[in-house]
Amino acid sequence: MMTKLLFVCLGNICRSPTAEGAMRDLLNRKGLSERFELDSAGTGDWHLGEAPDARAQAACRRAGFDISMLRSRLVREDDFYHFDLILACDKNNLSDLKRLAPADATARIELLMSFAGMPGVEVVPDPYYGSDKDFDRTVAYCQSACNGLLDSL
Repeated sequence: MMTKLLFVCLGNICRSPTAEGAMRDLLNRKGLSERFELDSAGTGDWHLGEAPDARAQAACRRAGFDISMLRSRLVREDDFYHFDLILACDKNNLSDLKRLAPADATARIELLMSFAGMPGVEVVPDPYYGSDKDFDRTVAYCQSACNGLLDSL
């Protein structure tokens, strides 16, 4: 049985593609990639069709995985039926997802960092206006959350 996961942030060019890439890397290393379907999306439409931010790509490369092939897209209504679990990077996106979800949606919606096991850290901070260090922290947070998520599945 395939588990379908969707990672969501605001513009789908920093946090959610990083989370998708971190999970894909983890699954590949564990030999589990064929058991999962992964995607990422945004709640905002500023960057539709664009590759991830160059700084996010560089941070992911430093961590040993590539997200350059990903392209930004919006969350769609059918996502709430297609995916088993939709993982929001922050509380605003969590609220937006819950507002957008149809009443009969089948996907569970959770905060990504709820799986990280990092007390006091509830969200993946948006690195967009930050430094390379902020993008590296985003990768580390996403890797931690993806490890916990895989353990929980």
